[in-house]
Amino acid sequence: MNSTQHINKRRILVVEDEPDIAGLISLHLQDNGFEVFLAADGHEGMRQAFARQWSLVILDLRLPGPDGLSICRALRREQSYVPILMLTSKSSELDRVLGLEFGADDYVTKPFSVSELVARVKAIFRRVDSLRRPSGEQVERLALGDLVIDPDQRQVSCGGENVALTAREFDLLLHFARHPGRVFSRAQLLDSVWGYGHEGYEHTVNSHINRLRSKIEPDPSNPDHIVTVWGVGYKLNPALPSHQAA
Repeated sequence: MNSTQHINKRRILVVEDEPDIAGLISLHLQDNGFEVFLAADGHEGMRQAFARQWSLVILDLRLPGPDGLSICRALRREQSYVPILMLTSKSSELDRVLGLEFGADDYVTKPFSVSELVARVKAIFRRVDSLRRPSGEQVERLALGDLVIDPDQRQVSCGGENVALTAREFDLLLHFARHPGRVFSRAQLLDSVWGYGHEGYEHTVNSHINRLRSKIEPDPSNPDHIVTVWGVGYKLNPALPSHQAA
């Protein structure tokens, strides 16, 4: 299957109440080979989100009816995983933080260029594809000491207790787990985990590392799992017991 055929299979739901913005997004995504469906408010967006399998859901945060955060939270309660891209206003820093906490994969701030949005969409799909194994291939869990990662179910447990990670935190941890001992710079992590370069956004990596440590490390101020290599970046400590769980 060539890449064009693969892209044509992508089905995207856009939940946006401003008709001009929704139409512009739809037009440009369709020009890039995606199949696009629109929902004009939170009620229709919630209904459509659960009506079929989507390759991606693009959610405006501010919607009539249930808002984008409510739809995001509802989708993340489901066992199946769908990537979510949030559309936020420039002044809604708290909403962006909440959106990422509730499980959004990325966000674009209004006003945005359509080319930037399309680039973010493609980056999400590249990242999802890089984490997906070939059809029919069994994906084994990874165990790092008492930390167990299930890539298929996108679940993490520590000491037998489930750990609630955001979508990006999970992808970041999985990336480290698949390359134990390898040191990654912030720029490399942005490219590999976020899916695109983010010049000037290296602090995003720092904040995600800190939040991930707060959830998986016994002592986040003295981390055992994800350690800092000063002047370079971060790595997963290879000295921890690391094996595939049965």
